[in-house]
This record gives sequence, C-alpha cells and structure tokens, in this order.
Amino acid sequence: MRLIVPHPGHFEALKEIIEYKEDKHLADVDEVYMAGSPQVMGSGRATLHAALIEEIREQTEYAHQHGIKMNIVMNPSCLGGYHLTFEGYKLFEWYFEELNKAGVDGVTVAEPYLVELLRDFPMETVISCVSHVDSPQRAEFYEALGADSITVDTNINRDFDTLEAIMRAVNCDIRVIVNEGCLYKCPFRYAHFNLFSHITAASGAGAGTGTQPLNTFGDYYFDKCISIRVRDPSQIIRSPWIRPEDIVEYERIGIEDFKIAGRANAVGWITACMDAYSRRSYEGNLLELLDCPSELRYMFYIDNKKLEGCINQWKSCNKMCDTCRYCDEVTSRVLSVKK
Repeated sequence: MRLIVPHPGHFEALKEIIEYKEDKHLADVDEVYMAGSPQVMGSGRATLHAALIEEIREQTEYAHQHGIKMNIVMNPSCLGGYHLTFEGYKLFEWYFEELNKAGVDGVTVAEPYLVELLRDFPMETVISCVSHVDSPQRAEFYEALGADSITVDTNINRDFDTLEAIMRAVNCDIRVIVNEGCLYKCPFRYAHFNLFSHITAASGAGAGTGTQPLNTFGDYYFDKCISIRVRDPSQIIRSPWIRPEDIVEYERIGIEDFKIAGRANAVGWITACMDAYSRRSYEGNLLELLDCPSELRYMFYIDNKKLEGCINQWKSCNKMCDTCRYCDEVTSRVLSVKK
C-alpha cells in the first residue's frame, strides 16, 4: 500500500506530518500533496495555505530528505477559458517549469489540455477525481493524453466490477480516495467543484471573471449537503468512503494507491487519519475520519467496528437504493445521534 496524505501547505504542517510518520513508523506514507499558487489557477477544493514557488522548493527538498514525494494539486474544474489563450498557455508552461525545477514529483490536474501540456515535463501527471473518471473508456482517454496515475471518481469506490474493468483497461496507476464523505451521486458535485475553482483563484487567470476572484455570500451546495443528511442519515452510509479495515479488498484487485482527502484540515486530524489507514484499523466514530463535511461528526456517531462485513454487500450491490434498503438497515444499527 502507498498512502497519499493531504498537506495544508505551510512548512510547519509538513514537518509535523513527517515527524508523526517517523515516530509512529508509518511506512506506508509515500506522498504528500498540497495546493499550488492561486495566482496561477484555482483549485477544486478549499485551500488553507497556497505555497509560493520558493516555499514549494524548500518543502520538496525537506520531504525528499525523509523519503516522501511531493505532489502539487492544480485541479480546478473551470478555468474560464483562460488556459486556451496565448497568455494562459505561457503562464501554465512557466509554472510547470518552475515546479519541475523545484523538484516536485507530480502534479494533479483535471483539465485535459493541462494533461497534454504536462507531457513536456518529467513530473508524474496525476488525474484528479474532479475529472470524474468512472469507466474504463474515460480512463483510456486520459491515459492516451499522458496520465501516469488516475484518481477515480469516488462514486465508483464500491463498484468493484467497474474498478476491475478500469484496472484491465489501462497500464497507469489507479488511486482511490478513502475518506471522502460526499453524497453518493451528489447532484451538486459538478457545480460545487466549479464554485471552488473560482473562489480559490486570486486573479482573472484562475477566477475566469476578468479581474477579481469571486466573493460569494455563502456556500449553497455545502448547506444543502448538510441538510440532506441531517434529514436522512442513511445518506451518510451510502457515501462511498472506505473503512481502514477494508483496504485489503482493494489490494486484492491490484489497487495499491490510497489517497486521504482533507488538505484544508488541521494537522492533528490529518495525522489521525494517517494512523488509522496505515494501521488498517480504527475504533470509534467513523465520522472522525471523513472529510466533507466534517461537521457531521458533532451530530452523529457511527460505530466503525459495527460496519465490519458491510463491504461484502457493497461490493456486489447494484446501487438500486429504492429497492435494496440495505444502507437504511445498517444506519439503524450503527448510527446514533449525539446528545
């Protein structure tokens, strides 16, 4: 197993993550990833700290000294068309060259044009989950463009037939995100990625607004996401997260790369997730490990150990929730409301 760990972006956080890995002998931790510069483009997720090139160089050197790879995430779902202008091309080409000179091991992108642009650099090209790779056909498309590794759409995390078909279809590495708690088949997913792509950009280059980044009055999609699960907690169980204990089921079909989501979280939360997934065991409230939305952990308690064996049903499930109702039964057994 290779564990890919989120990094908030500032040097002290990286030091804490690596120190924890070494103190706890978590040999599976292979790579950290953090956001790139918002002056170049936005991101598909919330960003806590976006390091400048000099910071990236220093942190990459430090990570390499401790046997850890560095990946920079540049995965907005929307660039406002700027990438297809001459100015955009020159900017992204310059930035990728700077990342390469800084010693960065890989870059995560969602835009197909940027996948092709990265072919001119020796860094690993990683396809983001924002690209929604959910079939062997789409995986083949990205591999042909130049992908070295593909992070599959979390919606297929429990669809083992599709995962195995993708593994057969391509030669590049396949990554799964283990702790994303988004709604299964979320109707807000595309729009939410687009929103983050614009509000995390610091200029017209990424924001696509011409001059300034967006300053919204709130996050409609997040609020709706929370309210849906408060009214129907079974949606939490249907979410395509992967328990630490169930990693072995994915290794059996040849998947070796497991990514922890949550680069905007506190370091203590990140190291707790590292520990649980590296040791493949966790006792307590599963919601303590899930990113997006973390607020649910203060409302509900899901006994992780009571979920033992559920993966056997989910692996063969046809995802027809209206007739299956398995997750409703599980919810009544494992979830309680905190008082």
